[in-house]
This record gives sequence, C-alpha cells and structure tokens, in this order.
Amino acid sequence: MNEGLLRYYGDPLLRKRAPEITEITEEIRALAFLLIETMYEYKGIGLAAPQIGILKRMFVTCVDHEDAEGEVQVGEPRVFINPILTHPSEETVERNEGCLSIPKLTAPVMRPLTIDIEATDIEGKKFSLKNCWGFLGRVMMHENDHLNGVLFIDHIKGKRRTQLDPILRRIKKEYYTIDHRL
Repeated sequence: MNEGLLRYYGDPLLRKRAPEITEITEEIRALAFLLIETMYEYKGIGLAAPQIGILKRMFVTCVDHEDAEGEVQVGEPRVFINPILTHPSEETVERNEGCLSIPKLTAPVMRPLTIDIEATDIEGKKFSLKNCWGFLGRVMMHENDHLNGVLFIDHIKGKRRTQLDPILRRIKKEYYTIDHRL
C-alpha cells in the first residue's frame, strides 16, 4: 500500500480550496490513475486529489448507481475534472457517510436527494450527469466538498457534532502526524 500517501483529519491541506486544472496533461492523466489506484488500495468508492496531498480540482469514483433495494452498485472508475454541481433538489435525505481521510468514523449527514454535475474527463471532453440521486449523488457531493476544503463532518451541527469531537481528537492523534508530511 502507498503508506503515507493518504492525508488524514488534522492535515491543513484538507481544508484548502483546490484550484482548477487548466490543461489536461500527462501529469493530470497520471494523477487520475493514481487516484483510482489509491481509492482501490484503501477500499474506497471515491477519492479527491486533496486527499492524497495534491491541490487539484479532480476526484474519482467507482459508484455506478443505487438499485431499487438501496444497494450501491460499483462500476468502472470515473474521473471528474473541474466538477460543477448544480440543481440540488429541495428534497433531502439523511444517510451515514464515512471518509478515507477520517477512518473509523461514520455519521449521519443530511444532503439533497439529487444533484446535477458537469465535469471534464481525462481526454478533455466535457460531460454532464443529470439527476444523480441516492448514493451516487451523495458521493459526488462528498468528493466535491473535498475540492473546497470541506469535510463531511462540517455538515453535522449542534449536539451531534459536539459528540464527535472526542472521536475526531482520537483520529487526529492516531492518524495525522506532521513528521511524515515534511
């Protein structure tokens, strides 16, 4: 495993806004493949470039759709460069989320039920997905948040959020060390 590659809660880089990618180069294509490889190594279903220490507006996911029984169906990995999310539904749904950068923690997060997304692929072609609902839409929102320095725990407010503080302190102490970031 690419030990030390993944950034963990407490790392200030996870709180920065990633700038847009201006050109699809071989370096950007290599980053896409590294993201996919790392997502699979860590047994994730999505991963954003800031989570591996690279401030670029790119994320990957392998979620294809959610079936009628609510089961997440995994498909081929997909790359989203400079994603723009639009048209969040007024209808919201609360569902547990977790994050590779915040290991061993899941918590309920309220998000819109559906979202539209426009992005560029690694060939430089623009594409859009309309009405991404359920878990697919949630993954898009979660990964896009990483590009803006937002973590899923930031969507949890009040007493629920306060209850997570001791767990977050433990995760930060266990996983985030400054030594291996220098």
